[in-house]
Amino acid sequence: MPEGDLDPRLIELQDQVLRARAEAENIRRRSQEEISKARKFAVESFAENLLPVRDSLEAAITAHAAGQTTSVEQLLEGVHATLRQLASALERNKVLEINPAAGTRFDPHQHQAISMVPSELEPNAVVTVLQKGYLIADRVLRPALVTVSAPR
Repeated sequence: MPEGDLDPRLIELQDQVLRARAEAENIRRRSQEEISKARKFAVESFAENLLPVRDSLEAAITAHAAGQTTSVEQLLEGVHATLRQLASALERNKVLEINPAAGTRFDPHQHQAISMVPSELEPNAVVTVLQKGYLIADRVLRPALVTVSAPR
């Protein structure tokens, strides 16, 4: 049947289908662009928060290279200040420590047991933290390395 003989309603429906497909494709493309921008700006924000930490480290190296003498206490004070800057930058970007207290129940989702040791604590409780772990937005970035109490 020639196109001119088609029911006007069918032509309208075909046109609506084509428009809906084009709109769906536009939405998909815009969504991908927005996701890409969100990732880019998230990394940009994180890097921006780390710049003061780098500045502090470079200032310490520059001062040392220029022959400025500092006491061990001054050096340690600078290291602590820089560590606070780093902790703040991580916290602003939702990177949080996993540092379980002794006696905390071992959680395989957040902890990695390196060894079992005899202890007065309940079995499978954290005895010591060998290396802190980190979460990023409730997702484990790195589990805490721990020793756990052995069964009695």
